[in-house]
This record gives sequence, structure tokens and C-alpha cells, in this order.
Amino acid sequence: MDYAVDVLGWTGVIHTIDPDNAGSIALANRLGSVNRGPVTLPPPLHEFRVDAWGQSAAEWRARRQHR
Repeated sequence: MDYAVDVLGWTGVIHTIDPDNAGSIALANRLGSVNRGPVTLPPPLHEFRVDAWGQSAAEWRARRQHR
């Protein structure tokens, strides 16, 4: 996430996670991401149920300062 935010200049990061994938959800939580709700992926994956987990670059930087 540091690389995406600091080097690539991304303004936010989104993880698309299957709601049954407890391990990925736990990792997203540890990174400080929040569940932003269900999203649809582009074809041919459009029928898979996923949630968007994410945070802004500012949220990531603020969290990083408190580690």
C-alpha cells in the first residue's frame, strides 16, 4: 500500500473480496480498509459476488503514522 500511495500516487485503494473469504477480509481489516458494499466486476466475472473494501490515501497515511 505504501508503494501504491507514495510512489504511484494512487488516491485510494480498493480490494474486491468474496464475502466468504474470511482470510482476505481479516487482512483488509488489518490494513484499515472498510467494507464499502457489493460491487460488480466486469465480464466475464460479473456474476461473482464481491464486496469492495478500501480506504483513501489520506486514511492510509493517517493510519501509518499511528503504527
